[in-house]
Amino acid sequence: MNPKSRLITVYLFFILTIIALLLKHYNLIIANSKAVNYAFLISIFNVIYFTYQYKKNKNMNLHYLVREPKEIKEKNPVLILLHGYGSNEEDLFSFASELPEEYFVISVRAPYDLQPYGHAWYAIHFDADQNKFSDDEQAKQSRDIIASFVDEICEKYPIDASKVTLIGFSQGAILSCAVALSYPEKISRVVMLSGYLNDKILVEDYTKKDNKHLQFYVSHGTVDQVIPVDWARKTKPFIENLGLPIDYKEYPVGHGVAPQNFFDFKNWLQETL
Repeated sequence: MNPKSRLITVYLFFILTIIALLLKHYNLIIANSKAVNYAFLISIFNVIYFTYQYKKNKNMNLHYLVREPKEIKEKNPVLILLHGYGSNEEDLFSFASELPEEYFVISVRAPYDLQPYGHAWYAIHFDADQNKFSDDEQAKQSRDIIASFVDEICEKYPIDASKVTLIGFSQGAILSCAVALSYPEKISRVVMLSGYLNDKILVEDYTKKDNKHLQFYVSHGTVDQVIPVDWARKTKPFIENLGLPIDYKEYPVGHGVAPQNFFDFKNWLQETL
């Protein structure tokens, strides 16, 4: 359930508890007074808490760096760069000068701070056996924050909203895919570098979305020790089952972007614009 749907559910429960209180007051229903009062207090707390969280997430301003196109036209395509866990907006922005000059290039900092440094799109936890797992609820929040950010930059800059490309590395790649499949009306292409498709963080009705225009470039290192290549390989059949085009490549590297990989996805950007 996304934050907006959760907030609506909380408000509906609040309304139902008020109705129950009124019916109990006028003796129109038989109910335990303490239980009704307790439910009312819980609903008040939920309304306050979830309203605060919703507004906090909705209004969260993401820090970012911008490289303008060489020639700014009335409407320009944009490449939005999403870094990986523990990094920042300067990481992928380091190769912005090497990207096609007709694009706006916007590199975004993830919203959650890590200690002692770095940022994340969502938390990664470890259990007693050192098995790691993702905070999918936090990932869904970041998914929606990124989707809102796309709207904001399209309003702020002379950007063609029909030519928005997400380029993500690792955790940024996972979010790029989730945003595109959940909100395809906002995205045209996705470049996933060393990531994978996590269907648990997609909106529930993603299969009903009009997504036939989406295009994917997915690459992974065959000796990646952070995200196993087998995870990445599952992305291709998933995307193909949706009837969408995908260019999948592997390189003999670890958790990083090989020079040939960089060259290949740059060519892909030019071929699919």
